[in-house]
Amino acid sequence: MAAPIITVSDSAATQIRVLLDKRGKPSVGIRVGVRTRGCSGLSYTLEYADERNEFDEIVEDKGVTVLIDPKAVMFIVGTEMDFVDEKLTSGFRFVNPNEKGRCGCGESFRV
Repeated sequence: MAAPIITVSDSAATQIRVLLDKRGKPSVGIRVGVRTRGCSGLSYTLEYADERNEFDEIVEDKGVTVLIDPKAVMFIVGTEMDFVDEKLTSGFRFVNPNEKGRCGCGESFRV
């Protein structure tokens, strides 16, 4: 059986629900993608998804819907999406087994 494209931790699912509830308009979920950026080459993107695009990969995990941009799939297969809330930082964190390196500030990665 192939690895799921992405899994969602309990804390990430909770935070996704909070964000969608606060948004004030209906959403089908959130969309995860990657873009060229930073010193290591790629960075993750997150946005509200108002509709499902034809080629989106749909992942439903822990009661939330995550749409994966088709251009991102090959970079993030097997990734866990987590949410951390610590004293100095809070945000979504991606644990990606495909990463070969990450820049010092943690903003970008390479595969």
